[in-house]
Amino acid sequence: MATKKTEAPKEAKGTKGKVVGPKPGEYPGKIVDIDVSSEMSESFLEYAYSVIYSRALPDARDGLKPVHRRILHQMADMGLRPDRGHVKSARVVGEVMGKLHPHGDSAIYDALVRMAQSFSMQLPLIDGHGNFGSLDAGPAAMRYTEARLASAAMTMVAESDENTVDFGPNYDGQLQEPLVLPAAFPNLLVNGSSGIAVGMATNMAPHNLGEVIAATKYLIDNPKATLNQLMKHVPGPDFPTGGELVGTEGIREAYATGKGSFKVRATVEISKVTSRKMGIVIKELPFNIGPEKVVERIADLAKAKKIQGISDIIDLTDGQTGTNVVIELKNGFEPETVLEQLYKLTPMEDGFAINAVALVKGRPQTLGLKELLQVFIEHRIEVVRRRSLYRKAKAEDRLTLVDGLLKAIIDIDKVIKIIRASDDAPAAKEALIKGFKLNDEQATYILDMPLRRLTKMSKLELETESKELKATIAALTALLKSDEAMRKQVSDELTAVSKAYAVPRRTRLATA
Repeated sequence: MATKKTEAPKEAKGTKGKVVGPKPGEYPGKIVDIDVSSEMSESFLEYAYSVIYSRALPDARDGLKPVHRRILHQMADMGLRPDRGHVKSARVVGEVMGKLHPHGDSAIYDALVRMAQSFSMQLPLIDGHGNFGSLDAGPAAMRYTEARLASAAMTMVAESDENTVDFGPNYDGQLQEPLVLPAAFPNLLVNGSSGIAVGMATNMAPHNLGEVIAATKYLIDNPKATLNQLMKHVPGPDFPTGGELVGTEGIREAYATGKGSFKVRATVEISKVTSRKMGIVIKELPFNIGPEKVVERIADLAKAKKIQGISDIIDLTDGQTGTNVVIELKNGFEPETVLEQLYKLTPMEDGFAINAVALVKGRPQTLGLKELLQVFIEHRIEVVRRRSLYRKAKAEDRLTLVDGLLKAIIDIDKVIKIIRASDDAPAAKEALIKGFKLNDEQATYILDMPLRRLTKMSKLELETESKELKATIAALTALLKSDEAMRKQVSDELTAVSKAYAVPRRTRLATA
């Protein structure tokens, strides 16, 4: 099947870039026959790739989608560090939208909000101030809330200015943005992710930071580690809302193939709620399940008499004490029997399906636990290598200048005499190079330095700095030459992150 396609009129010579339109009575442009199926296929593929790469799927290295990466980078660029004050969320959204992410402000704000919610993220990356919502209610408008980077986010963005990652042009080519963040911990596993692309989707469960780092370090030391060995460190997901995992077979399948499902149950206590009546107290709910939804479902079932034995439901949940739903039972009913009905008929037991799809070198792949950790390790080794090269080059440049200052400081009077006797700066530079055996860079640095700084410099201080710089260069050179030392450096840095941010596991493992 073919259709007509109109080409724009070509520029005429001598029109200085202006398009010359058709004369009166002429058809506007040239008609070209194209194949509709081919055109639709090409256009749809471009659209699909754009959705997959630029919006819906996270990168396996830093675990972030472009919108999350841009928010963190822009907030770091704005200086919104943990030791600074909060600013209006609307200001952050405006900066991100205007400079890096030309999409709707609601999409940017939704992404910012999620990174601040302790019930959505195992390790929140944004420190929010104000109403950032709950499992049952949305957040306040962005003009009311305030935000800054959380302490953990600094480990994601730190060192990005040391040539550790590649940058690319933003949407209009006026600015540069990171294509990936340095990411000092496996964020994709720790905080999880979800998204729907064209023809594919991802749904990653959050995990315990300490366990994930322990497994990563084990894989660094034992590259041929088996899945069973890694699962000794990471036995299963760890949701920020707690609960109990049921069905470990699905977890192992997910870690082996990247796809698998299991169930999460609410955590309850059976106790006396009054002097005469027993009750079931819900303390934790499955991931992304709010108490209002559960209370409403239980009330509907009790009213329809599909669940027997419930006399009252009281929701005492608040932001301070957490989930606290009291289900009062009628006399003569066994709490365990009623609880089994609640698990079966309400969201107190909910399924979670893992579909670990992420971008690896720009292409979507389904990854198991070991593959996810390997991608992160390779990324982190590359970050440390590039950082070391950058710091070594900076230290070598500084050492060159310090050596030049040490030569000049020996006879400061001669330096001043040469400068005063010279007709201009180039002549002074040439005289300094000959008189003190300096190179061009050293001579330029001395000439550019204010005289008061040069006269106050101490030879002892410069010699001490020179020794420190040489030690730094030697250490970095040794690190870059040894693959084993590089892997140990990555492992040591992971240990530091674990000590700073690891918390006990919230989600318990139970048998079905």
